[in-house]
Amino acid sequence: MHLSDRSKAVMTTILVVLIIMLLLLAAEGLTRVRQYFKYGMVPSINSMVVEPKTGLHIPRPAMETANIRINSLGFRGPELIMPRQAGTLRIGFIGASTTYCAEVSSNEAVWTELVARNLESATPGLSVDYINGGVDGYSTNQSLVNLEQRLLPLRPDIIVIYHATNDLSGETRKLAKKAGIGRTNLEVGKSFLGKYSLLWSLVEKNLAIMNAQHSTDAEMLTLERESLGEEFRKNLKQLVRTARDNGVKLVALATFAIHLREDMTPEQQSAAMVSARYYMPYLSASDMLAAFASYNEIIREVAASTGAVLIDGHNGIPGDPVYFNDSVHFTDAGSQAQAERVANALHSSDAYSELIATVLQE
Repeated sequence: MHLSDRSKAVMTTILVVLIIMLLLLAAEGLTRVRQYFKYGMVPSINSMVVEPKTGLHIPRPAMETANIRINSLGFRGPELIMPRQAGTLRIGFIGASTTYCAEVSSNEAVWTELVARNLESATPGLSVDYINGGVDGYSTNQSLVNLEQRLLPLRPDIIVIYHATNDLSGETRKLAKKAGIGRTNLEVGKSFLGKYSLLWSLVEKNLAIMNAQHSTDAEMLTLERESLGEEFRKNLKQLVRTARDNGVKLVALATFAIHLREDMTPEQQSAAMVSARYYMPYLSASDMLAAFASYNEIIREVAASTGAVLIDGHNGIPGDPVYFNDSVHFTDAGSQAQAERVANALHSSDAYSELIATVLQE
């Protein structure tokens, strides 16, 4: 029995479709394997949960992957002894993905852990534990709730605040929309396929970045630095005030480190802006540098006006792929450098010395 030409065409079409589907499934599998070996996990709805009390998205409590361990309270790091033991200094860290540090090789390489170990080793008899309150995507708005509802009940002695990039991208996105600039990448990765396919989501994001890199001047946002960051300033002050009103003895504000630098070549700047271009495709390199500089100046102003300890020296972390995984997230080396500047600033603070003396006398 011979097949007709039409039947042969149908079978050929089905075979081609099956081959394409198998290739796409293989590519998806390879992408997920690569993600696992690079970050220890594959993004999943199971990695984050909504906490009923606060409505916040938090890491799934007791989750463990190849390089990430979440404690039973939903914080990246070791379990906490409750109540806090006498002679133990407890530090709470407030921030977003740059504090959570999914990109580093292990919990032990996260800068929050390294700060705790640095402070502990510098003072004989002192025990230090910590709460890593960093969560992907948080701005200071979410961190205000996180501080009040999740960290403060754990009675930290110190709060270290490290924020900028998510507040900046949120503020400039609103400005871009107001200016009539079309695509702001809010919708990228939220397509039907992007929600379920890591490969498709990465393709969407990379296309968005390529599109941003070829944007014309007419599609770029012109910043007015003097009006930038008012809500950020207000929220930072509220974070400091809330911490102090609830018994935190020392609050520290850290300026924000980025990969991008003014003295880079255009090619180096483009590479340094790889993830920032995704979130803020309407900013040129010079405007992005100016925007982060404005936010860092606000951090300094708030520290001065509130009496919080200032952790400066962010540019001491070199603008180099050795230290940055992308535009703002640290490698292991960058995390180590961040920990050193945070620990050094605390060591240099009279308020910290007085606090340590009190803790050791407990």
